[in-house]
Amino acid sequence: MPQDLKKLYPQARASKHGPFSVEVPGATKVEGETIPRRNIKVKDGLKMKPDPEISTLYELLKWSSAKYGNAKAMGSRRIVKTHTETKKVKKMIDGEQREVDKDWTYFEMSAYKYMSFVEFEKLAHTVGSGLKNLGLVPEDRVHIFAGTSSQWLTMAHATFTQSGAIVTAYDTLGEEGLRHSMLQTHAKFMFIDPHLFPKLVTPYKDAKDVQVVIYSTKDDSEQKDIDAFTSAHPHIKVMSFDDLVKLGEANPAEPIPPKAEDLACIMYTSGSTGTPKGVVIKHSNVVAAVAGVDEIVGRYIGPGDGLLTYLPLAHILEFVFESACLFWGGTMGYGTVKTLSDTSVRHCKGDIREFRPTILVGVPQVWETVKKGIIGKVEAGSAITKNVFWGAFSAKQFLLNSGLPGSGVLDAVVFNKVKEATGGKLRILLNGGGPVSKETQRFLSVAITPMISGYGLTETCAMGALMDPLAWTDQALGEMPVSIEMKLVDFADAGYFTNSKPPQGEIWIRGGSVTSGYLELESETKEAYTEDGWFKTGDIGEFDNKGQLRIIDRKKNLVKTLTGEYIALEKLESVYRSAPVVANICVYAAEDQAKPVAIIFPAEPALKKMAADLGVQGSHLEELVHDKKIINAVSRQLQDAGRKAGLAPFEIVQGVALADEEWTPQNGFTTAAQKLNRKKILQTYKKEVDAAYGK
Repeated sequence: MPQDLKKLYPQARASKHGPFSVEVPGATKVEGETIPRRNIKVKDGLKMKPDPEISTLYELLKWSSAKYGNAKAMGSRRIVKTHTETKKVKKMIDGEQREVDKDWTYFEMSAYKYMSFVEFEKLAHTVGSGLKNLGLVPEDRVHIFAGTSSQWLTMAHATFTQSGAIVTAYDTLGEEGLRHSMLQTHAKFMFIDPHLFPKLVTPYKDAKDVQVVIYSTKDDSEQKDIDAFTSAHPHIKVMSFDDLVKLGEANPAEPIPPKAEDLACIMYTSGSTGTPKGVVIKHSNVVAAVAGVDEIVGRYIGPGDGLLTYLPLAHILEFVFESACLFWGGTMGYGTVKTLSDTSVRHCKGDIREFRPTILVGVPQVWETVKKGIIGKVEAGSAITKNVFWGAFSAKQFLLNSGLPGSGVLDAVVFNKVKEATGGKLRILLNGGGPVSKETQRFLSVAITPMISGYGLTETCAMGALMDPLAWTDQALGEMPVSIEMKLVDFADAGYFTNSKPPQGEIWIRGGSVTSGYLELESETKEAYTEDGWFKTGDIGEFDNKGQLRIIDRKKNLVKTLTGEYIALEKLESVYRSAPVVANICVYAAEDQAKPVAIIFPAEPALKKMAADLGVQGSHLEELVHDKKIINAVSRQLQDAGRKAGLAPFEIVQGVALADEEWTPQNGFTTAAQKLNRKKILQTYKKEVDAAYGK
């Protein structure tokens, strides 16, 4: 492939047209199933390694260090100062409107400080030596309970240098989930962010295996939290990451390289209901996932590219992408959701503008926020500014759809200002973790740079589908990675059959990236994995005429209504999320009702504009969400959006409930991967949901 593809700024149109997948040659047709399909590049055999020399994550690190040497591997920034601003807000308390103080926290950040590939490899070996000195032996487990950072990735690779395995838990996991993961994995070591010490006090009363707790030093720690933990558990050794590095420097140890089939990670799914399940992931699974990603997007990415890393590393999508970034020689810039944009920082730029990434991976919630931020700024401008922007937007869309030249001129004159808000260098956006609305995908693909999609699960190491930037479409998710094959199986309950045109059914996946099951959960493993290696995803899909995958439903999120119709909650959320007033949305369909309702956390600027248009008094979201006029207006906006998107009458919401508190992983309304905790949302807003149903 010519090198210049790595400098390519793609456009939101397809220059590659497939076919992208084919039926496996010689495979036998089974009744109620499609013949398995593979990426056309690997029709005669799947690809399991990105390079012949790489069969483990340890070999991946050594390979990248040898190849990229002193190039920048990763950069981090510290919190220099925290700024608190107190504002008066009106809030409904026991049915009465009261004025209360509310604190907003803003962060002042340092510039990025970088580490080379050689330095990262050396640091991983040094920290591995420190762990060995503390008693780590092959097959021991290191539990990582922390936010995404370069120290998180260092701890993982340090563990691999001594043939240990990591256990990942989201930093927002509650005490009970944490206790469960500690008891089940028997981890001897734990790495945490220091502010999480209070969460450890209770679980450690039962979890007796942990001998050493190492805490992150990427930001300052509160000594009182450390003291409270050590006084509650004096037998546990507590030390900082910096001290672990010094220990490793003083006691260098030879590495004990892992084998391909050794355990690399026990990754707990962020399940929004029930006890989290630990997925057993081998080195060969992650390496196959890197091969799968590389074959589709690797030709566009290389040294000089920057990937902004802020999604949870305890999530398989981020873990695979950071592993792939090491392979590509790109630079990772660590950030946080709280400090991505300029709005949440003071006296510095947000992570996006400071780091200026070329690749940005995000979840639907992030993209909706970016889109609404851009539109908000456009709409706040003069009539001329607005007309110029929307005129240019329509013109660029027309040129792209027609395959005509000239869109570069519009970028230079109009859209480069928009691009500057995201650092000005973005070449590829990747959506994962759930369906983004087509409208949002189209908008950002025209205004900034093409948004490609990815689909996968923890159980398949994030492998399912990935879009080639030169095969851009908003009608499908993309092609199959080269490390897996896929088939569709009848799901008769909801009327999905493989003999329909096109064939439809539950997606089953098999291949090198597919894991072997759940830790100590034999019945769940047998239910989800077949004896011949297929994983049943629970997602309903179909292939388009180019052999790209579409997801059309999800078994879990299909709800049968009073009239016997099935409603797909995630599909409706991706449609309704595009309404201007929606910051986040949870669609709920009661089985004794004919239509769904929507629980919405509103976008405050859009809500205030709506209030002004309706003549409703109120300056804060907390008071506006209880106003009947506003509730009705939001309901109408959603119903209009549903009709415009062509939803069936039974999919149009009957009413809405408005939330007065943002949904975050910290307050438990979403998981760390930004997925909805439906149970908690419904419990919290039950009264408002009943009112929306007219009860």
